[in-house]
Amino acid sequence: MEIKEKISNVTTKVVSNIWAKLEQVSFDFTFKNGKTERLTHEVYGKNDGVAVLLYNSKSKKVILSKQFRMPIFVAGVNNGFSIEVCGGAIDKGELPETTVIRETKEEVGYHISNVQKVCTTFLSPGLMKEQVHLFIAAYKDEDKLDKGGGLASENEEIEVLEISFVEALKLIENDEIIDARTIMLLQYLQINKLLE
Repeated sequence: MEIKEKISNVTTKVVSNIWAKLEQVSFDFTFKNGKTERLTHEVYGKNDGVAVLLYNSKSKKVILSKQFRMPIFVAGVNNGFSIEVCGGAIDKGELPETTVIRETKEEVGYHISNVQKVCTTFLSPGLMKEQVHLFIAAYKDEDKLDKGGGLASENEEIEVLEISFVEALKLIENDEIIDARTIMLLQYLQINKLLE
């Protein structure tokens, strides 16, 4: 049975559209046994996003950020603060690579020009429709343009962290880094031995 035959009569209702869109999607789903059921799922998200891990092969350091995240606060973890890679939403008509360069300057104050794509992923495919394009980029001390910290117009207050790669890996072990994008990119550097 093809997937087109499995899913039919799709209807969508927008439940909320404050920061991102929460949709209630109802559809008829035909199971392998031939039985069809009317199901309803919730789908949440906005624009696709990017995330980039900056690394310095000379100093063996990485650039991370620390910022407040309401879902982490509601979950009762780390007082709502998350240590993460730099990232953000792709503006309409913008290429992911362009977004990476823009967000890196805004959030952590570095100008990068060469970015390497790692993969594109769904972080929570049971709920989120957002795809995140993951990148790495080498940086040098002279690439720092300003202190970073995010845009006041976007209510961002970002602490820029330059830490050793070894320390960053320990922060994963200690549950201080809990962001999936950050964990994946740090482990990508580790697996590919880019900071040995």
